[in-house]
Amino acid sequence: MSVPRYKNLIRGEWVDSISGDTFPDINPADTRDVCGEFADSRAADAMAAVDAAKSAYQKWRLIPAPRRAEILYRAAETIVREKENLARDMTREMGKVLKEAAGDVQEAIDMTYYIAAEGRRLHGVTTPSELPNKYMMSMRMPLGTAAMITPWNFPMAIPSWKTIPALVAGNTVVLKPSPEAPLSAHHFVRILHEAGLPPGVINLVTSSTPEAPETLVTHPDVPIVSFTGSTRTGKIINEMASSRFKRVSLEMGGKNAIMVMDDANLDLAVDGALWGGFGTTGQRCTAASRLIVHERIYDEFLNRFLPRVQSLKIGNGLDANVDMGPIVNEAQLSKVEYYVQSGRQEGAKVLCGGERLRGSGYDHGFFFAATIFGDVTPEMKIAKEEIFGPVVSVLRCRNFENAIQICNNTEYGLSSSVYTSNVDQAFQAMRDLNTGITYINAPTIGAEVHLPFGGTKQTGNGHREGGPTVLDLYTEWKTIYVDFSGRLQKAQIDS
Repeated sequence: MSVPRYKNLIRGEWVDSISGDTFPDINPADTRDVCGEFADSRAADAMAAVDAAKSAYQKWRLIPAPRRAEILYRAAETIVREKENLARDMTREMGKVLKEAAGDVQEAIDMTYYIAAEGRRLHGVTTPSELPNKYMMSMRMPLGTAAMITPWNFPMAIPSWKTIPALVAGNTVVLKPSPEAPLSAHHFVRILHEAGLPPGVINLVTSSTPEAPETLVTHPDVPIVSFTGSTRTGKIINEMASSRFKRVSLEMGGKNAIMVMDDANLDLAVDGALWGGFGTTGQRCTAASRLIVHERIYDEFLNRFLPRVQSLKIGNGLDANVDMGPIVNEAQLSKVEYYVQSGRQEGAKVLCGGERLRGSGYDHGFFFAATIFGDVTPEMKIAKEEIFGPVVSVLRCRNFENAIQICNNTEYGLSSSVYTSNVDQAFQAMRDLNTGITYINAPTIGAEVHLPFGGTKQTGNGHREGGPTVLDLYTEWKTIYVDFSGRLQKAQIDS
């Protein structure tokens, strides 16, 4: 069976990389399955994409926002029609189970419909002047070309979070997806292109090396950079871009916790911990990798949680009976193995899992057992550092205040959760948990597109994706004063 070959989209044309080099997109559940060969771009390809986006910007920004939005609506309708096939390709290339992949595609649909509606709003502010015969207002203006650097774990949802708001606001885009999941990004860009975006408004550059993304980050004609990925890479991008006074949005790591209080509905909490910890094989920035459980119910909680985790069926995500798919690649699997070994060395107890899966159905993929550590203390590496795999640490707390303290004891601040029947504790948690997102009686995953998404501390740099606030990244405020008095008026001086 021949392997399909996918190209870059630059200036409305599908083109090979200038070098002609390619890289493979490998199925992590079965490395014998190659999803496609993709253009392996370098600096020259990225520069060509920026030039195309810059040229297209001058016309695109002048198209009325409602007309821009109509193109995006058409794209959303196409994604709806292709949802099943898009989900299957996503599962093949990055491993998450088919239902989750369909949810990823649905998130792109939701985001596109939601933000397209902003094409008929893009609200500014009008306000009365302190002077007579003077009108004042503010309006949003696009900035230019936006560079989007996206990860593999949500390979269609996250490009939609970034690309759709930028486009509806009048910016042009160069998207550089992860080399671990370029096919979903290719499909997303193809659909936008076929929906009628003018040539150069959306550009796709795939690459397996840092050269192309570094070019996008440092290019003088790229005023906006939006990145989702590791904190380590985000710091590098921030240093490269901020010295050039670019607007930079960083969505990075998380070490999220679910707090289970002694008055919690335990069955509900177990359901949430299972989904939060092992959904997407724990490969989410919002994964619930820490469970902070009240000491009075610690043993009872584990007695319910442990058999549920042990019963998870692990395998190829295309199998409808599978609960958890593979880890994305060998390097990430080795990282998980490192942290499991570290947890053992620091004295935590492996209650289940803790090893790579081998044997029938596993030999050609990157599979790791769903793992629970007990007797974990807040100082341990597995309780502080992001693992990005199916590893959950369970910690004891003395009381609610101690749980808050443990939860906040991390350099990250993305998502948090508390299970409790006490409304006072619920509202105190909303106030005191130092995270960008807090859930009450729900796990740390499940964000919806019409509210802001992002974190505190080393999770991000203050910008938010999703919700109306996402437009703040992709627009500049312009304040306008119209004086129709026919004479010179001096604000703060004339009365």
